[in-house]
Amino acid sequence: MNDRKRAWNGVATAVMIACSLPAAAARAQTADLSSLQPRVENGRQIYEAAQFARFSPRTALDMVRQVPGFTIDTGDDDERGLGQADENVLINGARISGKNIDAFTFLGRISASNVVRIEIVDGATLSISGLSGQVLNLVTQADQASGLSGNFKWEPQWRRAGSNWFAGEASVGGKLGKGEFTLSIENDARRNGVEGPEQITNRFGNLLFERDEVARYREDQPKLSGSYSLTSDAGSVFNANAAYQLYRKRESVKTDRTQAGQPDIFEYYSSREDEWNAEFSADYEFSLGAGRLKLIGLQRFEHSPVSDFFGQTFFDGVTPPNGSRFDRVTDEGESILRGEYGWKTAGGADWGISVEGAYNFLDNIGALSELDAQGIFQPVPLTNADSKVTEYRGEMIGAYGRALSGNLALQATLGGEYSKISQSGARGESRSFVRPKGSVSLAWKPQPNLDLALKIERSVGQLNFFDFVESVDVSQNNGNAGNPGLVPPQSWRAELEATQKLGPWGSMTVNIYGEKFSDIVDSIPITATTEARGNLDSATSYGVELVSSILFDPIGWRGAKLDFEGELRRSSLRDPLTGVYRRISDDKIFTYEVNFRQDIPGSNWAWGAGAEDSRYSKTLRLDQTTKFRTGAPYTWAFVEHKNIYGLTVKVELGNLLGRSENFTRAAYGTILGQPADLDPPFMRGRRNGPLGFVEDRSRQFGLIYKLSVSGSF
Repeated sequence: MNDRKRAWNGVATAVMIACSLPAAAARAQTADLSSLQPRVENGRQIYEAAQFARFSPRTALDMVRQVPGFTIDTGDDDERGLGQADENVLINGARISGKNIDAFTFLGRISASNVVRIEIVDGATLSISGLSGQVLNLVTQADQASGLSGNFKWEPQWRRAGSNWFAGEASVGGKLGKGEFTLSIENDARRNGVEGPEQITNRFGNLLFERDEVARYREDQPKLSGSYSLTSDAGSVFNANAAYQLYRKRESVKTDRTQAGQPDIFEYYSSREDEWNAEFSADYEFSLGAGRLKLIGLQRFEHSPVSDFFGQTFFDGVTPPNGSRFDRVTDEGESILRGEYGWKTAGGADWGISVEGAYNFLDNIGALSELDAQGIFQPVPLTNADSKVTEYRGEMIGAYGRALSGNLALQATLGGEYSKISQSGARGESRSFVRPKGSVSLAWKPQPNLDLALKIERSVGQLNFFDFVESVDVSQNNGNAGNPGLVPPQSWRAELEATQKLGPWGSMTVNIYGEKFSDIVDSIPITATTEARGNLDSATSYGVELVSSILFDPIGWRGAKLDFEGELRRSSLRDPLTGVYRRISDDKIFTYEVNFRQDIPGSNWAWGAGAEDSRYSKTLRLDQTTKFRTGAPYTWAFVEHKNIYGLTVKVELGNLLGRSENFTRAAYGTILGQPADLDPPFMRGRRNGPLGFVEDRSRQFGLIYKLSVSGSF
């Protein structure tokens, strides 16, 4: 039995045990504060802060990660505008303010000592439009003590490819006048590296040549951010957030290419990006008439120079070096104004209306150049690389919610969106769209330990502005012509979520969903030899998600729990080239993550292990297919001590099963010249034509050693 089957069988066994426990859970008595069994009050599952003491949490995030059966969902991080709430975490009943900070980051800045309790509630029962299913509300102390407090974490790691000493974060907060402030600095630093062989074969499986590759990747994202919040005596609330971030990426692949009977070739690929971005946002909420009005403003700007190079050096003493370079400088910006007004009427109904206006732009300058015989870069004309894409967008949504009975609640939204997208340059044009959107959600609690949530939603997707402009991938010799004719995709989505609380045994949540897309974006032909991202008529997808936590305290294994999160997904669309139905390009097939942890009673020690894996469908262009796959699940084990001179220290060893990263590319077309030629040219074709060659590689990255040191002050 292979490792993936073992992981799935272990998870299946845990799920079968959990499914047999609801009856026993219903008979269980309320546990003391050392357990993770919540009390139920007005339909909310409430965890007191003291229930997480066994984990010795430093931050609110440390506590939330231990809530049985709950997983943070940050929504769509790439969505332009603010829109309705789609992140399933609230702070004192309110959405997290700003776009530059998500739930993980915000919770990581709240000291555990400031947490009063954690509440789990169905989103459809709240007066916040857009939420459904399990939502976490973190309740903090109303008045923070005077003085400063903070948290810090340092997370170095070591691997065969090098060391990473610079990953970490620190935050400090306290009273400032009548309000509260937080300052933080963080660096999501990464140092990755893989190496291994690659074989290139022709359509008959005969070896053409081999490559021995060494890849290295460095990334630093230092970020400085601050926030300020103030609540007046009259109940008005003001929030302000600001952030400035640098992004530095360096990537290289060094390749020794060998071919029987021919001199060797050295190939080199490099990519670098030096970005900076800044964001400021503020909101003000106050009473007005019979309700409350919230005004929100946001401004964001990003500057991103990128340079990619690929070259070959020949050792035959005759052939001159060749190379190509693609340089791009992109400026992006976003300006948002939003207003939200909500009020209650007789009978307990919640009403709301929101209006949002946004301006987004992408200003791109791109240049392709190639080495000539004298080793000088010569420009290659591009028709759609220098262009500016702008969008003016307006949205209005009305919301209504009320309790239909003691255990049934309704939330409904209805509205629409107007957008005008314009593009400058040689192929520029301007178009406008009006799209309806809305949702209906029902929350039902048929039993004390069972919550059901049904949601049907009509949504409008957002376009990637880079799909409008021409670009070149010099490492794969691919191009995207850019398509000014793109239209926003739309979808209908229905989902049913069931959460079964298992009392002292934990919790289990199952979500079944289905989606119907129109105008989905995929690769389409532009000319007989070029392609770009374009719209296809329709596509479908459906799947199931499972999140569960099994606690072993009832069988005497105190402090031990098993968390599982997984998804199975299926999709279908008609291929624009072959006419055959297939999966959506690069679409999720399955993912899973299993985590075991035991906090040893009566000590500061904890230990655990975990595994994760995923599969995605092929990425399809019109002239080739690519597929990434893993050789084994990524597995890890850790030991943690919660009080070493007041610090929490965790040591982790990763990649225990020797996971590899595997890649296959099938290119369609015809190899010109003779098989013995040193580097014969290749004439590209289409996927419905003959196969030209196949690249197949496997890269290893070895064991990963991680250290985490965290503390509070």
